[in-house]
Amino acid sequence: MRKLVTAAFVSLDGVMQAPGAPEEDPTGGFTLGGWTANYWDETMGQFMDGIFTDPFALLLGRKTYEIFAAHWPYVGEDDPIGKAFSAATKYVATTSKEPFTWENTIALRGDVAAEIAGLKREDGPDLLTQGSSGLVQTLLAHDLIDELRLLTFPVILGPGKRLFGDGAKPEALQLIANSVSTTGVIMSVYKRAGEVKPGSFAIAEPSHAELARRARMKREG
Repeated sequence: MRKLVTAAFVSLDGVMQAPGAPEEDPTGGFTLGGWTANYWDETMGQFMDGIFTDPFALLLGRKTYEIFAAHWPYVGEDDPIGKAFSAATKYVATTSKEPFTWENTIALRGDVAAEIAGLKREDGPDLLTQGSSGLVQTLLAHDLIDELRLLTFPVILGPGKRLFGDGAKPEALQLIANSVSTTGVIMSVYKRAGEVKPGSFAIAEPSHAELARRARMKREG
């Protein structure tokens, strides 16, 4: 069995669209692309390195794949992330018939959720999503994510593609790691913790048995 890990950059109000550059994803009139650029520090670099320490296979939407394929193969052999990304198997959710240009890439077409569920049942390295906001909505709707690794930036972006959309299923999470960068970015790791268990802060009305007990004590006192 393989674990599916979703790593994402999110704003304080939950937007994950175009974190890296202004031209990355302007769909919907989004004008704030590149909103993570001014927050990077050594602590964040260490957190990101930790995401890629263990063997992994990338699980990407087509748009994120195209962004990665235009960048990571060309960063040079001494860049550890570029080298790891090129060597990793890349599963890409797509409806396009256009051929892939990056080595070790496999298309997921048709019922993507079912195909990913099948991949999780296989032996192999963990599946790791990066970006891919549309694909993440599918994963959340089908309850396929085992772990979330989030970098939450101290910015409010307003309208934009969000990590948790309307299709996300209710679920409890357990915080298993947490740190803060010098620039105020909160880095958190969550794993699944079962169903949400609602409670109440309302003062409960005493039961008939309790009312009877109080009345008896009053009489006897």
